Amino acid sequence: MAQDILSTLKPAPGSHKKPKRIGRGQGSGHGSTATRGDKGAGSRSGSVSRAWFEGGQMPLSRRIPKRGFHSPFKVIYQVVNLQTLERLATDGKLQGGSVTPEVLVKLGVVRSKRTPVKILGSGDVKAKLSVAAHAFSASAVQKIQAAGGTTQTISSTSKE
Repeated sequence: MAQDILSTLKPAPGSHKKPKRIGRGQGSGHGSTATRGDKGAGSRSGSVSRAWFEGGQMPLSRRIPKRGFHSPFKVIYQVVNLQTLERLATDGKLQGGSVTPEVLVKLGVVRSKRTPVKILGSGDVKAKLSVAAHAFSASAVQKIQAAGGTTQTISSTSKE
């Protein structure tokens, strides 16, 4: 048998090593405190530390200076450009030229049906489309109507 090269060594087929069982007696090498330390909340059962908890130190989110005003009512839209709608229309993926947020979710253009959709005017559209969305840019409305299509603004407050 040729000498094995260290970088090519592998365990025997079908073999596996049992995981270290923490807290299973003194003979295991991890008995007594079971690697948790001697005292404190972390040594007790049921202790859960949040991912952002910093051991009582002032948290990062409170240490960093805040600047400006952040509106709690800001609406974040999922953006779809006209060139995307044109590509879908030329590929034959839009049934009857109808575009709604549900159709866009099904086609994988936007991620969520709950987050509002805004149509932007980047690109040109030649297909006659009936587009329903939560918001439109002025150039998008102009280009859709110039191609013979229609736009409909959906209320974003309706929870379906």
